[in-house]
Amino acid sequence: MLELKEKIYWVGVKDWELKRFHGEEYSTHRGSSYNSYLIKDKKIALVDTVWTPFHEGFVADLEKEIGLNNIEYIIINHTEQDHAGSLAYLMEKIPDTPIYCTKNGASMIKGHFHKDWNFKVVKTGDSLELGDYKLVFVEMPMLHWPDSMATYVAGANVLLSNDAFGQHYASPYMFNDQVDQGELFQEAVKYYANILTPFSGLVKKKIKEIKELNVPIDMIAPSHGIIWRDNPLQIVEKYDLWASEYDEGTAAILYDTMWGATKKMALSIAKGLEKNGIGVKVFNLGKIDKNDVLTEVFKAKGIIVGSSTINKGILSSTASILEIIKGLKFKGKVATAFGSYGWSGESPKIVEQRLTDAGFEIIQELIKVKYDPTPENLRECEAFGEQFALKMKEHM
Repeated sequence: MLELKEKIYWVGVKDWELKRFHGEEYSTHRGSSYNSYLIKDKKIALVDTVWTPFHEGFVADLEKEIGLNNIEYIIINHTEQDHAGSLAYLMEKIPDTPIYCTKNGASMIKGHFHKDWNFKVVKTGDSLELGDYKLVFVEMPMLHWPDSMATYVAGANVLLSNDAFGQHYASPYMFNDQVDQGELFQEAVKYYANILTPFSGLVKKKIKEIKELNVPIDMIAPSHGIIWRDNPLQIVEKYDLWASEYDEGTAAILYDTMWGATKKMALSIAKGLEKNGIGVKVFNLGKIDKNDVLTEVFKAKGIIVGSSTINKGILSSTASILEIIKGLKFKGKVATAFGSYGWSGESPKIVEQRLTDAGFEIIQELIKVKYDPTPENLRECEAFGEQFALKMKEHM
């Protein structure tokens, strides 16, 4: 148990071994944490639990530190298993303790655990007096589940922000001023890009609402990762920026290749982009972590995707990343396609259509090469990159 502010304690778990999350959908190179908070005021409240595999140790620690029967309120900001996974085990010990959550939260807890506990449904602006502090609830539907909410601790000026402003990042330290800033913001932007991007419109709206509340915020404590105590609103400003069709003016080339022909095309296209002053990163989709790639797509303005042709289609790694890109609903990006083939040559056209379906603006006609590219083919690819750079600049 670590005191964050007077009467407010972190009682979560750091998961050092975690390398994949959401099944296999999200890579966690630096592990993660499941942040649960205990408020020891005149009334004692627990905000969120931890992921299911850690339930026994979590509940045992609470019993030792505070005594389970002394917990008078449980607040569930979000019902996903990494937040509420230990709830069933906890409720076996204190079954009558009221659970404060949104209407969707109550429904989803029942769906997860098939129990009809003592639910207290709250909406934005509802509050709960603890003594010196007061909890104020703020609904945040679809950030990133329908049940999501945040809890503001009035009197302590602490925002328990749920998934917003978090990172999958385990560290020996708890606060943003204690950790490597490059690591912190790398994990924060990766988290936003891979999880919250589809909800950017809602992020903008909710940030506006938070600012209009005009309440002091001295600390932002999310459900995963590092807690923001030094200039905590800096991450709010970053979210406002990231939610605004963000890009860094760079290009990302994504490809997979069977025998190296498409790779040669990718590297020549990159040369052309660089000739015209566009910074570019090149990713072999068969060899690199998909979430790292998606983060770079989020940061890029121009997206160029290539694949060899196989069975009149595209390689599976390319198909997979394009499907995820479609779901993430990136905005304000421009794109084109390329690829190599042996006889039928459908892959670039398929890629182009998938990019269109994902909402990207196709600003240049695709390029394809039959068999291994000749020196002349590679010069054409380089010119292709130069042309894309010029057209991309027109859209910046």
